[in-house]
Amino acid sequence: MELPIVLCIVGPTAVGKTGLSLAAAEATGGEIVSADAMQVYRYMDIGTAKIPAAQRRNIPHHMLDVAEPTSAFTVHEYVASARPIISGIAGAGRLPVVAGGTGLYVRALVDGFDLAGTARDDALRSALQERAKEDGPAALHGQLAQRDPGAAARIHPHDVRRVVRALEIIAHTGQTLAQSYRAEPPWCRPVFVGLTMPRAVLYERIEQRVDQMMEAGLLQEVEDLLRRGCTRRHTSMQAIGYKEIVGHLLGELSLDAAVAEIKRASRRYAKRQLSWYRADPRVMWFETPEDGMMEPLCATVLARLAEEGPALG
Repeated sequence: MELPIVLCIVGPTAVGKTGLSLAAAEATGGEIVSADAMQVYRYMDIGTAKIPAAQRRNIPHHMLDVAEPTSAFTVHEYVASARPIISGIAGAGRLPVVAGGTGLYVRALVDGFDLAGTARDDALRSALQERAKEDGPAALHGQLAQRDPGAAARIHPHDVRRVVRALEIIAHTGQTLAQSYRAEPPWCRPVFVGLTMPRAVLYERIEQRVDQMMEAGLLQEVEDLLRRGCTRRHTSMQAIGYKEIVGHLLGELSLDAAVAEIKRASRRYAKRQLSWYRADPRVMWFETPEDGMMEPLCATVLARLAEEGPALG
């Protein structure tokens, strides 16, 4: 049986992935599967740029709002949830459109990389967590940077949980995270489409988006999350936009400084995203249309899909 085609739309934040995914799904009768590590959390809409239900064009969207923000949703859980959804979409003869900026989620989903089986060492984990408390998260992140620079570049210094897990894997396998991945036999035919634009234009769009988020009520959204029991130690509150506003609400920096830091962190994140995707030779790159009109680009993408074969499921 022919493996199902999965369209994967990737690229940096604010580049236009949502627009292309909507156009592609609408043109083919497909369904969209989010690959965003923070859009999985409920009540986190503004800061994650989650598409409002009213703007989804009646297209089914999956892997949004599937976890509480006080929980830690893992890559393993994402793959376990998203893969059956994609198989169901393809089995119904519809096109699965995976769209999102979390490169690890996309790769784990389509390539079958899974670190869930790597041994857990509670004693080592406790020792690393204690070091983070005593010396600060930056010291622990510095240790990771020495052992696995690639992982350190992708993990935020304040994301202690993921830093600890990375160090734990290194200690048990003697390998970096990338070296420790276990690839499974192919289960789908991924077609990767990457969106890009001149860096100056992208950075301007990022800054405009942050301003729009603040106008839309990001401050109030974070206040609501704190009332729901979230703290800065939760994975959800490590997301760009949320951790800076938490810092402001705790009196550590002014609101203007928090907004400036969100913009700076978002620009850096976009640069890391581009580096991640550029390393994958399967990605076909396209310039995002300046006027935001996705129809011609969508037609080009669908023509490329047709070259893969007529079967979508």
